Amino acid sequence: MRSLRGLVRPRPRSGARATSAVLVLLLLSTGLLFLAPAASAAQEVRTEEARVPSGTGADAVELDTTLYLPAGSEPAPAVVLAHGFGGSKQSVAADAQDLAERGYVVLAYSARGFGSSTGEIGLNDPRYEIADLSTLIDLLAERDEVELDGDGDPRVGVTGGSYGGGVALLGAAYDERIDAIAPQITWSSLTAALFPSQVGAVDADTVAAVPQDGDAGVYKRLWAGLFFGIGSAPSGGLLDALGGGAGGTENGDGADARPALGESSLPDPASVEPDEVEQALICGRFRADVCAAYQAAASTGTLTPEIAAVLERGSPAGVLDRIEAPTLLIQGTQDSLFGLGQADANARGIAANGTPVKVVWFAGGHDSSTSDRVTADLREQVAGWFDFHLRGRGADPGTGFEYPAPTGLGATGLGRVQGGDQTVLADAYPGLVDAESAERRQIALSGPLQPVVTPAGGTPAALTTVPGLGALTAALGGTTLEIPGQFAAFESEPLETAVEVVGAPTVDVAVAAPGGSATLFAKLYDVGPGGTTTLPAGLVAPLALTGLSSDPTRPTTVQVTLPGIVHRFEAGHTMRLVVSSTDQAFALPAEAAVYSVALADGGTDLAVPQVDGATQTDSGTSRWWVLLAAVIGLGLLAWAVALLWGRHRRRQVSHVEPDGEDVPLRFEGVTKAYKDGFVAVRDLSFEVRRGQVLGLLGPNGAGKTTSLRMLMGLIRPTEGRISIFGHAAGPGAPVLSRLGSFVEGTGLQPHLSGRDNLRLYWAATGRPAEDAHMEEAIEVAGLGAALDRPVRRYSQGMRQRVAIAQAMLGLPDLLVLDEPTNGLDPPQIHAMREVLRSYAATGRTVIVSSHLLSEIEQTCSHVVVMAKGQKIAQGTVEEIVGTGGAVLVGLVDDADTDRAIAVLEGLPGVSAGRTDEGLVADLDGYSRAAALQALVAADIEVDEFTPRRRLEDAFLALVGEN
Repeated sequence: MRSLRGLVRPRPRSGARATSAVLVLLLLSTGLLFLAPAASAAQEVRTEEARVPSGTGADAVELDTTLYLPAGSEPAPAVVLAHGFGGSKQSVAADAQDLAERGYVVLAYSARGFGSSTGEIGLNDPRYEIADLSTLIDLLAERDEVELDGDGDPRVGVTGGSYGGGVALLGAAYDERIDAIAPQITWSSLTAALFPSQVGAVDADTVAAVPQDGDAGVYKRLWAGLFFGIGSAPSGGLLDALGGGAGGTENGDGADARPALGESSLPDPASVEPDEVEQALICGRFRADVCAAYQAAASTGTLTPEIAAVLERGSPAGVLDRIEAPTLLIQGTQDSLFGLGQADANARGIAANGTPVKVVWFAGGHDSSTSDRVTADLREQVAGWFDFHLRGRGADPGTGFEYPAPTGLGATGLGRVQGGDQTVLADAYPGLVDAESAERRQIALSGPLQPVVTPAGGTPAALTTVPGLGALTAALGGTTLEIPGQFAAFESEPLETAVEVVGAPTVDVAVAAPGGSATLFAKLYDVGPGGTTTLPAGLVAPLALTGLSSDPTRPTTVQVTLPGIVHRFEAGHTMRLVVSSTDQAFALPAEAAVYSVALADGGTDLAVPQVDGATQTDSGTSRWWVLLAAVIGLGLLAWAVALLWGRHRRRQVSHVEPDGEDVPLRFEGVTKAYKDGFVAVRDLSFEVRRGQVLGLLGPNGAGKTTSLRMLMGLIRPTEGRISIFGHAAGPGAPVLSRLGSFVEGTGLQPHLSGRDNLRLYWAATGRPAEDAHMEEAIEVAGLGAALDRPVRRYSQGMRQRVAIAQAMLGLPDLLVLDEPTNGLDPPQIHAMREVLRSYAATGRTVIVSSHLLSEIEQTCSHVVVMAKGQKIAQGTVEEIVGTGGAVLVGLVDDADTDRAIAVLEGLPGVSAGRTDEGLVADLDGYSRAAALQALVAADIEVDEFTPRRRLEDAFLALVGEN
């Protein structure tokens, strides 16, 4: 099973072997989430390797351990690191090192049956794996380096991901010496996880509670097969005796995953009985009862009391009321193995005993990787939990609830989560002790009674999620495979406002089956206005139905709980409830049948849970400041750093310019030089006023793009200052939120539609959807029905228009466009010109960089001309065009032409004469205003007095032909 650190590891990209490697990696990745250690601190941590005996008699094993000892002489709290399924102590080595550098004594170990530890896998059996944990805690109690709460009672926390998370929960239930735990992406009931059935009433007021019939369920055959495949490889002495010792499997860190049985235990090949050989080949490292349970489940797909007994033995569900250690529950929203309902059940069971519980959901899980920022934030969550509950240091993490800000997108590629970097904070997990119940919004669904066919043998089957590889919808470009005739669909009306679903929706359906029982799968699709569908997180709800009516005219009403999700259904979208008869990830009935499926009472409401909270866009940064505040108190050096930082911030605040709102952009002596000596921009100074459309002109290499990149905070200037609305511009500057830009390519996602690209971009800003002004931006794009087609089908001009609309989302106060008319035809260029002029007329400011000088002349009010990294001219278009040039003089009465020539030539340095265009005067630097005044003073009526040359002429005169 994969823990959180494994979510960001690289994956192979192609081929059957690559796919197998991905699956193994997902099961073997077992690190936790802590910050990377500093190189200097790494030298201060000492390690001790030891083989620790545990158990007695036939169940005695040796556990391979590494003890990490921090610098310093004072006793410190301890943390036990438990790895994921298929991993070993090497899988968590980096995390152990990090915790030790934080001042903890850390014990990492390989569970029995894994790595170099001996024994067989019992699936966290309290008699074996959990008893081993107590043995390790006994060992910690004997160490002088470990802080004690009492004789034989060390101050200790336990954390782990997936399989290791189960160890943390069960350990806290069976060993009261454990003081705090942080289980991650783990289970509450293995029966509910591997034989789910989300049918029936939920006796809970929480957001993600999922019902489970302990006597029946739909077998999750693909996930179960992956687990058994990882753990059933023949191992140890018996494998060597059979001639297979040179092979073996490896864990994710390259270490031999076969348990070392010891040379003295190697049997003589001649003494091995045939049935023993067969048993070893079939069961590998699993205990016999676990192996038998799997064989029975895989053969029949049926949950028996014997199978349930094995699964529940290693499930925290039955002992949650024993847990008194403060518990941080971390669960992923992209997880078809251990869904949000598993963490919900753990939270309810532990909190009911009065134990402090904090619940954190994150965008990721067993199916999908997550962003580096989310990973770093979760690392701090775990470290902060132990700091407070083991050391009494730092801010109280509380018992609140955190979840990723809902978006309308799921995973991409091979299950990579989009977004997820923004977190919503709620005061409490809804429905727990002393917390308000979850709120649910009612969404009306409609649709007729529909027949649903289940095929013989369960094939062909619908495709939704590939275990460990995320939603197959992503891999297939956003489309799941529903088999015609095998599903019923019911839809809502288009939503008038966006609906954010946080948790597991519920709905009542009516089902009839000829034999009185049925296996079905419920799922909730997000359907866009153009018909595009998204299955949030690729999750489905299996339904094992019994006691059904056989009469289609009188179907049985059943309550269905859909998968727990975090998803935003945008306004204009519809919710589609699909109830299908097949899913390739589950065991299916062998017999063909036809079911009848309808909404209860001919129409019913879908109850979707919602959670109010405050969106925190930079949660990781806020926690870093908490950590920094603690470090400040540790020494003079940290104090000095904080002081310097404070002065820097005050200096920045003092530089806010009082006229900033009137001057949206100001460059002051800006230079950008690179290490090789090349100077891209030199001493550039100019300012742009509110309501102006500024054209940035210059030949290739003039420094235009470099200037724009500095303006947007993508690179830093070497010297000088750039201010936006009076605030210093730079990477991450808050004032950049007032800027919209389109520079260096469209950056659109080709597999998404234009509309979804716009929504994705806005969702990434973390700002409310109503602030996007989406319709205005869509009107700018002007794509009509093509807006809902994939971008990969767009022409260059269409992509350009979507990118410009994207830059205008939120109606930014400062709009920066680089070559906006590339790929546009003349009518579109004309329309774009009008859009930009109208936009600036509202009091906003536009900056356009373009090589189409005629468009700059017709669009812009002001121009900055650059060459070789320097500004060589600035002013209005009229000023730039008119400098040192000729003017065309139009007279009301042509009879005045000779007199006008005489007046003009009477001015210093001015010459005039007739041309094919009319009367032209070469002013040779003489003021145009003074020349016009002279004509008016001579009673000559003038109706035209305009510069004769174009902007292109002025540009070439300024920068030179070359």
